[in-house]
Amino acid sequence: MARRFEAEDWSGYRMVFREPHREIEPLENEIAVCDAALGALVEAGVLPHGDYDALKFLAHRAAVREKFDIPWTGITPRMQRLLYAISAISRPATMVGVGIFCGNTFISNAGAAIGPGACYEAERLVGIEIEPDEADRARENVAKVDPDGRAEIVAADGVDWLADFEGPIDLLYLDADGAGGRGKAVYLDLVEASLGAIRPGTLVLAHNSVNSADRLVGYFDYVRDDANFRESVNVVIDDQGLEVSIR
Repeated sequence: MARRFEAEDWSGYRMVFREPHREIEPLENEIAVCDAALGALVEAGVLPHGDYDALKFLAHRAAVREKFDIPWTGITPRMQRLLYAISAISRPATMVGVGIFCGNTFISNAGAAIGPGACYEAERLVGIEIEPDEADRARENVAKVDPDGRAEIVAADGVDWLADFEGPIDLLYLDADGAGGRGKAVYLDLVEASLGAIRPGTLVLAHNSVNSADRLVGYFDYVRDDANFRESVNVVIDDQGLEVSIR
């Protein structure tokens, strides 16, 4: 089954990619939109509740702003908050992020378990980036808020890594681009490769559900089929979007 949540102003809410910390709207607006999105996920049965520690999130945001080298990002402030909140609420024991670039997307998920925004302890946090130089940058960035080295940053092809991983995975975040012009169509390959590791209750988050929707038709068909996933919600809070699916 497929559902959709839309913020009224989503199409006009945009960031300058090379200014990752630029304020786009008053904080209270950001909070209200994300709270409404979380409410929609609760209503759909994807999340058990919508409560998270907003002060810990701000501590997380401040640390990323101060310490991360981010050449550019499509993760808006709203999306940063939503990703953190989903992890803080669901508390995945094992979280895997694929296509993490410089580590900003990864830490938006993992920041609920490491660094100043930590509100629980995870068993395993893995970030996968196919470009070795960016994997190195991500590793250096994450280490600045994870001095104990709890997170793993791996330079690898996500499809191959997931196919070999014996799991389980409690939260899988997808933000990779396929070779040969496939772009986000690789998400279907990634979720199929993960089938040996995901289980009932696993969350799969797919970034760019709006601006790459044309490449994601096959992926949407798969995760929105209740033979494969129990529920899937397209969360449209910005011009990027996030498909949130539960196994």
